[in-house]
Amino acid sequence: MLAARADRGSDALQLVEIPVPEPGPLDVLVKVASAGLAPGMMRLLAQGAFRHLPTTLGHEAAGTVAAVGDRVTGVAVGDRVRVHPNLTCRSCRYCRTDREMMCAQQAMIGHAAFSDVPMPLYDEYHDGGLAEYVRVPHWLVDPLPDAVSFDVGAKVHDLANAVRALKLAGLTPGATLVVTAATGTMGTATIALAEHFGVARLVLVGRSAGRLEAVRRLSGGVATDTVALDELPAGWDGAQGLTRALRDLVPEGADAVLDYVPQGPVTLQATGALATGGTLVHMGANQAPVTLPMVALMRNCWRIVGTRACTRTDAEQVLALLGGGALDAGGLITHRYPLADAARAVEAMQSRTEPIWMAVVNP
Repeated sequence: MLAARADRGSDALQLVEIPVPEPGPLDVLVKVASAGLAPGMMRLLAQGAFRHLPTTLGHEAAGTVAAVGDRVTGVAVGDRVRVHPNLTCRSCRYCRTDREMMCAQQAMIGHAAFSDVPMPLYDEYHDGGLAEYVRVPHWLVDPLPDAVSFDVGAKVHDLANAVRALKLAGLTPGATLVVTAATGTMGTATIALAEHFGVARLVLVGRSAGRLEAVRRLSGGVATDTVALDELPAGWDGAQGLTRALRDLVPEGADAVLDYVPQGPVTLQATGALATGGTLVHMGANQAPVTLPMVALMRNCWRIVGTRACTRTDAEQVLALLGGGALDAGGLITHRYPLADAARAVEAMQSRTEPIWMAVVNP
């Protein structure tokens, strides 16, 4: 089969022919119909977060069950499924309390591992879904409702990440929410889900007014304002220009900020626009220091929360919204590529020279 692989010492995808995986007794072999793309995987590859190389990349996949192990029940050949990528121990205090992303064993199929402890599941299932077939443990497949396309099924993980961020924000009905990096994958997922979490007003922050205007239609009936970074006064990044622009729109402050920016001063300046008691949820892996006096947190009763992934419960909530017709996510997918063009697709996701909300690969 054809697979998009990463090898040691390389920072680019390589398309190679490898054997179709053989399912073990507890495994499911999925014929991949759609695999999601995430630009962050190449950044993690460069940082050495992939513990097994060479490996097939891609932590988001959906398709049809092609084979099952002889000890697998409840899953049959021909079933439409999506793959939940989180590998965890399933028994620690975090896994038992809907916080599986904190498990010491947590890693993702086709993606990175996040701690230095032995990881037997990741050792066994590190190959991902940017291939014609993927082998996964049977407990990590979810039935895909007939009304949900494989492309949307492949992006359930990103939608579930947005659900997790929205939950952590602790929103109450009528909330005002700021979303940074609003024109990217996580930003657009959050906008589409906002009305399901009691959000009454959105303030979207992005690089350009044109791209922000294009995502307005995703917000449904939620009142929406935008702040384009390229329209802020020169020197805004060193003079709290974003904070002032947000405060001009929401003088009383935002109830929460969902921050997805991967770098720069936006995180800190968006924090300054929080209302008393507001929450910043960060899921952007921004490495810029946040020089925030602790007295500001104390006086404003702010909460700052970090999260790196969703849980199975979040994914099930997304599947219920999709399957019941309450959420239509098909319009979020703006780019589709054949597997042979996976390297070009990753380059396009990284450069963002053209607007991309969500992208998938169809083997």
